[in-house]
Amino acid sequence: MNESIEIIGTESLGVRGLSCFITTKNRKILIDPGVALGYIRHALLPHPIQVAAGERVRRRIIENLVEATDVVFSHFHGDHIPFKEANCYQLALQDLPENVQKLRCWSKSIDSPPGKIERRGQDLQFFFGKNFHVAESLTDGPLTFSQAVPHGVEKSKQGRVMMTRIDLGHSVFVHGSDIQLLDPDTIDCIIGWQADVILAAGPPLYLEKLSGELRQVAWRNALHLAKNSKMLILDHHLMRDQQGPQWLEALSAKTGKHIYCAADFMGKKPQLLEADRTQLYETFPVRPHWHEEYERGRAYTNSYLAENV
Repeated sequence: MNESIEIIGTESLGVRGLSCFITTKNRKILIDPGVALGYIRHALLPHPIQVAAGERVRRRIIENLVEATDVVFSHFHGDHIPFKEANCYQLALQDLPENVQKLRCWSKSIDSPPGKIERRGQDLQFFFGKNFHVAESLTDGPLTFSQAVPHGVEKSKQGRVMMTRIDLGHSVFVHGSDIQLLDPDTIDCIIGWQADVILAAGPPLYLEKLSGELRQVAWRNALHLAKNSKMLILDHHLMRDQQGPQWLEALSAKTGKHIYCAADFMGKKPQLLEADRTQLYETFPVRPHWHEEYERGRAYTNSYLAENV
């Protein structure tokens, strides 16, 4: 099963995002080919070790796009898409391989209020041209897409996202980008899809504004998903601080089955580089003006143990 599913970049793998590459008998599908690093966290820019992780993820996304037949955009937030005008920590549209515009592109609808999110969707639509398809509620071969569901709670200011179901032949994979386990109807949709393997964004425990009531909702929904799937992988918002691994450990103990983060699933050691940013700066001091030099292409990550990322 693992051979069909590659999780490329998310918080337990050192970056922001939820990108993955799914292989079926006749299709190779890249979902959410974007990356971000959390531009400011703990009043600090990304540590060069995290920057190195971002470089690795960008390279892998590009490598997979060369092989892909389809690309999926769950929504247009900066850690899930390539940008027309990217900063040095993001993936730029102009850096994508030449074949990309020929891929089948499946996307959430561009229905955001006027502003930067809407413009990002329009940029993607223009870039892919006739191959750009609004995919909500559609089915194409092994691919099935949900209607737009809440980015967290219903009526969230963050808008809505599109989930993806992929029939792998021997099992069913579901990608639940940014759902945060906070909307019961979204959970019912995933269970109705009879998912074997679920990759979803867990609750943003690092946000103090997340109420105790919503934390309980996420917990109950996680238990419900775990009961109704063979494998549950929770990451993204959940792993932005050290509460995430503790929450997964407690969930595993409660369910009696291993609940994975993405790094666990991929057989790698979790690296919560954003959560550990302050500690990284203390352990590996960053010389003055490194980030300004990096933006100009005059500084590199190799001197900050990039080989260990």
